[in-house]
Amino acid sequence: MHLMRRCLLLLFVGFSAVAVANEPTGSDETLDELLAEYWDFYLAADPVAATAAGVDDYNDQLPSVTRRSQARKRQTLQGFLRRARDVDVERLSAAGRINAELILWELEDAIGGLDLDLARIPFNTFSGFFMRALTASSGIAMQSAQDYEDYLSRLSEIPRYFTENINNMRRGSTDGFVLPQVVIDGVLPTIRAQVKDSPEDSSFYEPFQSMSSRLSAVEQARIRQAGADVIANEVMPAFASLAEFLAEEYEPTDKPGAFQLPNGEAYYAFQIRRYTTLLDTTPDEIHATGLAEVARIRREMEAIIADLDFSGDFAAFTKFLLSDPQFYAESEEELLRRVAYTAKRVDYIMPGYFGKLPRQSYGIVPVPDEIAPNYTTGAYYGAPLGAKNGGAYWVNTYRLDQRPLYEIPALTLHEAVPGHHHQNALALELENVPEFRRSLGFSAFGEGWGLYSEKLGVEMGVYQTPYENFGRLSYEMWRACRLVIDTGIHSQGWTRQQAIDYLMDNTALTAANARAEIDRYISWPGQALSYKLGELKIWELRRRAEATLGDQFDLREFHDAVLGHGELPLTLLDTIVTRYIDDTLTRPPED
Repeated sequence: MHLMRRCLLLLFVGFSAVAVANEPTGSDETLDELLAEYWDFYLAADPVAATAAGVDDYNDQLPSVTRRSQARKRQTLQGFLRRARDVDVERLSAAGRINAELILWELEDAIGGLDLDLARIPFNTFSGFFMRALTASSGIAMQSAQDYEDYLSRLSEIPRYFTENINNMRRGSTDGFVLPQVVIDGVLPTIRAQVKDSPEDSSFYEPFQSMSSRLSAVEQARIRQAGADVIANEVMPAFASLAEFLAEEYEPTDKPGAFQLPNGEAYYAFQIRRYTTLLDTTPDEIHATGLAEVARIRREMEAIIADLDFSGDFAAFTKFLLSDPQFYAESEEELLRRVAYTAKRVDYIMPGYFGKLPRQSYGIVPVPDEIAPNYTTGAYYGAPLGAKNGGAYWVNTYRLDQRPLYEIPALTLHEAVPGHHHQNALALELENVPEFRRSLGFSAFGEGWGLYSEKLGVEMGVYQTPYENFGRLSYEMWRACRLVIDTGIHSQGWTRQQAIDYLMDNTALTAANARAEIDRYISWPGQALSYKLGELKIWELRRRAEATLGDQFDLREFHDAVLGHGELPLTLLDTIVTRYIDDTLTRPPED
């Protein structure tokens, strides 16, 4: 752990026992200047992130990822880091100390990724540069002619953007820092699917299908033609070239583990720190935690089977769940209706568990057809405040026989409310915080909160049948298995099939979902650890608050305290909850 961070954490630990002024100080002003400069740099360096943040100055651009631009970026970040370390932490206000801790974490993480040259592996089965291209219009208002011109310019950037990423992957091939063949096989169909017979058939053309009435018919026709031209002549050829490169030139490995890559142990250690925000946790410790959680959850699942008087063992019961028609929708519309009904039931009872609710709404959106075959069961995509749409709860309607209805409550609690939408929308509404904090993402916090929300659904009365509760436990087991499997693959030499078998033996996940999940873990080392480790930390903090506060414990206040500062590293969340406990203990009793 860096010495400056040790000092910050020690200051935080003693924070609640010492009266610290909340008013801004001279050091706060110095830090605020740095944060404003960093935010401007961040937006310019990542135009897609700028659009997502509601800043439209860069809607016509895509990032530069050349080695030269990466070197310049590192130099600039190092300058910010030196300045952040020079800030007089002892003179910061309470809010300033949180900002200082967060910017240090952000800068050190970004520089660490550049030092490892992670640009050589620029995608996984869930996200990456070509997925960012596929959502090039997301966040652009599409109301004015300038909005459409910006979108056209961004589309014209795709060939350059793809070429730069391909060059980085070529370097990875030379270095041996590459993705496994199974990952390439999984994403190639999605990439090839973007090459259509007609540009009008492309998802990139959708913004031109129904254009703003603010534009004249002549202007609409001109823009549509320009869109068709850029898609036909630049976008689709870029996807074709990428597919050709991956199929014919790229040199993937046949071994799935990160530890087998050059400098692989350091790479995996960095990924663990990045995605868990736990500073000293080892793969062996995580593996052991996973095994213990798998055993505990298995006992709870076996108890449900026994209560149902099912005549058969665990394997027979999961086979029954995976094959009986009663558990599956007959149409995409039926699946989406079930999801919508569940979401609204949860919306109705949210005020009983949270003191603060966000203003922003959310909707249920089917996963786009072109990515659905290799996509996860569901996901959440936020929207900036003031956007024409709310947050999007994506639901995969591909292969209905792989989308059991008993999983809908847990999925909805995780992705929508009180999970990702609730947490992300509240973060957007934070007041008096630097802009960079509104876009921070810490996987262990966000995904840990999502998994915590699934279990909170038991208290909320969301699960209405033993099968739905078994589906929840299956989801929890799935995340516990991730601790075992991710560390197994990336530090202990597990094979892909070994990982698939372990997941299938311990969950009610379908074969298609299990394969997609394992390929995701293979392609994205460490990220899968964030869910269970984050959830365990939140439950640890809740139990501490309940035990310390006794009758003074209020669940709504606890939830608001956890979510009240946006996404945080788990170390900092611990400090925030400690302060909430101390403040509650010293609060005068109500009359």
